[in-house]
Amino acid sequence: MFSLKPDIEVSGVIDLTIERLDSIGIKALLLDVDCTLKRYNSSEPLPDVIDWLTQLRSAGISLYLVSNGGGVRIRQFSESVQIPFVAPAMKPLPFAICRVMRLMNYDKKSTAMVGDQLFTDILAGKLAGILTVLVNPNGANEEPWFARIKRPLEKLFVKR
Repeated sequence: MFSLKPDIEVSGVIDLTIERLDSIGIKALLLDVDCTLKRYNSSEPLPDVIDWLTQLRSAGISLYLVSNGGGVRIRQFSESVQIPFVAPAMKPLPFAICRVMRLMNYDKKSTAMVGDQLFTDILAGKLAGILTVLVNPNGANEEPWFARIKRPLEKLFVKR
C-alpha cells in the first residue's frame, strides 16, 4: 500500500549527519531549496548549511538540487553553493528526480529526497521509489499563498 509518510523526519537538514546517512546507506541527496536549505525570501543558505554541505562533500555524499522554483533564481543559488540543479522540477511528478538519477547514475537504494513539503518533495520521492526525508520548513510564512494553504493539511497527514 502506498504511503505519504516520510521515511525520516528531522528538524533541519543539518540533523542529517554523515554518520546517520552512512548508517542507512545513503550516498546521494536530492535537495529541495526553498524552506529546506534557505528561507523562502532569502537568496542565502540557512546558517550552518554551507558547513553541512562541505562536510557531506568531503565524506563523498553526492548532492543535487531539485526545486520547483524558477530556473534563474535557483541557478543563482546553485552557483553560490556549487551544487548542480534541475528547476523547475515539477514535483510531485517524479520525472526530474528520475532524470537526475539516470544522469548521475544514482542507485535508488542509496539516494534520498530531502524537502519540507509533503505533497511535493515527499510525494515525488515516494513516486520515484527512493527514501524520503521531511524537514521542518524555514520561512514558510514568507511563501506564496498557494504554498502556505497546504501546510495545515500536510501537518494532519504527517501526524497520522
